[in-house]
Amino acid sequence: MTHEAGIPLGIRFRLLSDTPQDSAAQVVNDVVVGDYRDLETLRAFARGCDVITFDHEHVPIEHLRALEKDGIAVRPGPDALVHAQDKGVMRARLDALGVPCPRHRIVTDPQDVAAFAAELARDTGNGSDGFPVVLKTVRGGYDGKGVWVVRSVEEAAEPFRAGVPVLAEEKVDFVRELAANVVRSPHGQAVAYPVVESRQVNGVCDTVIAPAPDLDEDLALRAEEMALRIAKELGVVGHLAVELFQTRDGRVLVNELAMRPHNSGHWSMDGAITSQFANHLRAVLDLPLGDPRPRARWTVMANVLGGDYPDMYSAYLHCMARDPRLKIHMYGKDVKPGRKVGHVNTYGDDLDDVLERARHAADYLRGTITE
Repeated sequence: MTHEAGIPLGIRFRLLSDTPQDSAAQVVNDVVVGDYRDLETLRAFARGCDVITFDHEHVPIEHLRALEKDGIAVRPGPDALVHAQDKGVMRARLDALGVPCPRHRIVTDPQDVAAFAAELARDTGNGSDGFPVVLKTVRGGYDGKGVWVVRSVEEAAEPFRAGVPVLAEEKVDFVRELAANVVRSPHGQAVAYPVVESRQVNGVCDTVIAPAPDLDEDLALRAEEMALRIAKELGVVGHLAVELFQTRDGRVLVNELAMRPHNSGHWSMDGAITSQFANHLRAVLDLPLGDPRPRARWTVMANVLGGDYPDMYSAYLHCMARDPRLKIHMYGKDVKPGRKVGHVNTYGDDLDDVLERARHAADYLRGTITE
């Protein structure tokens, strides 16, 4: 989708891909198949590039520092990207900036988790043992992977078996999840998209509504300002998604950071004047940023998760005939249960109608419904 956004500008891409079957490898002309964890592979790849950017956060920071020493522009740079790679580093930095987050602590074993839960119980004064507690591996988690909600000290053993540091967080009593998406360029220009509501199913983003319905204007403004401040203070270049909890007492707490085009911004492909992908490219190339404002009153994105639909052509016939305004984006991925294989965007003036159209199309393309 980033490649697609670059075509009208004549931007040529070189892609480092794990396999020839990766989504971008199916459309980019210049593809290098290799391991992003190998420094010499990265160096050889980077010699043909003017600037390096990412579709995930997992490239080793020390390798990116080596590329910078070689004179390669890396955007976002390693000093920024480490906050999206390491949840412990991210929490410590946001604490130093005074950014509101769930209460948290790095823990070393199940008994340490129990001690953290006891602290939460004392703070709330509700007479409980502080459980449930959220445990996260500090690196490598996404789409619910590497995240556990534990309700006792016995359940807390599993996360430590991976042998990596674990972050304990309070389980926030939130009203809903929001996301604030911003884009920042090297010379400091920045734009903010409308704050969206993100609805999760089994830890995976299912639906995004832009803008978030019934969100207090002052709270929306605070969320946008917070995301812009984080981007500036961390030195982010490109797209930053700030995933948020909206609490019952009218606050927003930062849950996660992502420094790349993000699922919560996919609605912008069809619903904004300038998509997140186009603005990410403009930012990493230090071009003036585009207008992030929405084109319609409501835009809804619904993810298409892997199911069992053998005939996509028939599914297209149904969905396109039923809704001529529907926008379908499939990724060319092998279909696996629960895997994100595409998304749909709908837009209009009636939110209930826009939601129904998106949900119907996503379910039909997945094979959950057949009529």
